[in-house]
Amino acid sequence: MSTKIRLKRGGRKSKPYYRIVVQDSRVRRDGPELEIIGFYHPAARPEPVSEVNVHRALDWLKKGAEMSDTARSILSKLGVLRHHHDGTVPEETTATLTGGVVENRGYNAPPPPEEEKPEVVEEVVAEEVPADAVADVAAESDPVEADAETDAS
Repeated sequence: MSTKIRLKRGGRKSKPYYRIVVQDSRVRRDGPELEIIGFYHPAARPEPVSEVNVHRALDWLKKGAEMSDTARSILSKLGVLRHHHDGTVPEETTATLTGGVVENRGYNAPPPPEEEKPEVVEEVVAEEVPADAVADVAAESDPVEADAETDAS
């Protein structure tokens, strides 16, 4: 039996609600499903919402289930296809997408290596020194400048 992951419509007129289901590919859209793995609610306010059981979706993909274009788009945005491609299994069971922002759960790249920061040296506060002592230190360092200072005074 060939299986397909696709959307099954529910809701009333102008208020669609879709279940993400696994069905036999020969069954009509509203026919019996093998399993419901999530939902997609595009008319939700304030933002559209979608949620998928990632473990069950990965299990069906490993068994060879094909996806409709819309289901592929939703699963891609939720990160399920990344796990399928890499062969990884996320820690969280469900992935939720609200609006258009994806929380990247279960598949986090390792952080870049941190460079060692130099140790911070505490600054020493200089004490106030009398002006005569500064002139004496200047005279010791450069006698020519010291003579010029004494001649000018």
